[in-house]
Amino acid sequence: MPLLTGLMQRFARDRPFEGLAVAACLHITAETAMLVRLLRAGGATVSLAASNPLSTQDDIAAALAVRYGIAVFARAGVDRRGYYRHIELALAQTAQGPDLVIDDGGDLVNTLHTRAPALLANVKGGCESTTTGVIRLRRMAAEGALAFPVVAANDTAVKRMVDNTCGTGQSVIDGILRATNTLLAGKTVVVAGFGASGRGVAERARGFGAQVIVTETDPVRALDASLRGFRVLPMTEAAPAGEVFVTATGSVDVISEAHLAVMRDGAILANAGHFDVEIDVRALAGLATAVHRDVRPHVDAYDLGDGRTLLLLAEGRVVNLVAAEGHPPEVMDLAFGIEALALAWLAGTARTGNTGLPGNTGGRLAAGVHEVPADIDAEAARLVLATMGTSIDALTPAQLAYRESWRIGS
Repeated sequence: MPLLTGLMQRFARDRPFEGLAVAACLHITAETAMLVRLLRAGGATVSLAASNPLSTQDDIAAALAVRYGIAVFARAGVDRRGYYRHIELALAQTAQGPDLVIDDGGDLVNTLHTRAPALLANVKGGCESTTTGVIRLRRMAAEGALAFPVVAANDTAVKRMVDNTCGTGQSVIDGILRATNTLLAGKTVVVAGFGASGRGVAERARGFGAQVIVTETDPVRALDASLRGFRVLPMTEAAPAGEVFVTATGSVDVISEAHLAVMRDGAILANAGHFDVEIDVRALAGLATAVHRDVRPHVDAYDLGDGRTLLLLAEGRVVNLVAAEGHPPEVMDLAFGIEALALAWLAGTARTGNTGLPGNTGGRLAAGVHEVPADIDAEAARLVLATMGTSIDALTPAQLAYRESWRIGS
């Protein structure tokens, strides 16, 4: 992870988080450990909870606690009550609460507002790194419920390109193949959702020789999928045709009881969204006459009353982190690099009251969801290109003058 390694040297010198407490709710993996160490190098006191109990790597959590003195609250497979208790403990590591937060899915921010509102006054800002989390935060902001500024680290062009499309596309297919050892070539794969993540899954499934159907509710994304050569159908029509299903929408009940009732015998169900709500697992259990757990690692077989069997991967949770290893380190290097740079920018705005954005009058960021400044996204891309040994052109003075003038015609 060369980007984070380079930033660690910069942050150790500049100490952008000196005296600040950061509470994070993230997938606890080796890549996340690099981000936590970077924040510590920048002067932060860090507490960490898991954003998904099935993705926690216990050895990494232990190493962070023992070797680096991080307050870690996580355990693989913890139940729902323990999961939220861990988040509450991470938030309560200082008497006044965290100064900055990093979230992955919105549960930490939600817990702050619903279970620990007394700590809100101290929070100066935060970052959110998932599509699902940003959707939840925008709903909070629209209702006037979000009490502090949050940067949508997920929504930068670079992050979507590298993390969502390339990272999710590869790692979701990896999770399906590890769990099932199925041959994708010739199979009909149904991808629900054609955002950045769904597009990555669809493109990589097609690369393996699958016949890919896309389902969508957004006409623009549906048109995009169609023009890229994918067959676009409603889920009611795709359900009987599919052999492998992947949900990537951030919504609920994308695959419902009605869809499950008409699927082929042996259909494989996988979720790439952050929460386990896209496949109606309760409805699946209700249809089943018997459930066989772990017929393969992370594969549960549901025998239905009509003789069919459906295979659910990773209990309907995010398949690439449960059945595989999540994004490759190169992907998380860039994603976490953007997040670290954005969080350092937030810390600076909190201290100086100046965002550095054009037109800023000296006021701090208002409560709500904010975009990552474009120069941070560009800086992360430049730094990654440098680690790859890739050089690009620079605009000449004449080219800059041409771009900045409206007087020069053809």
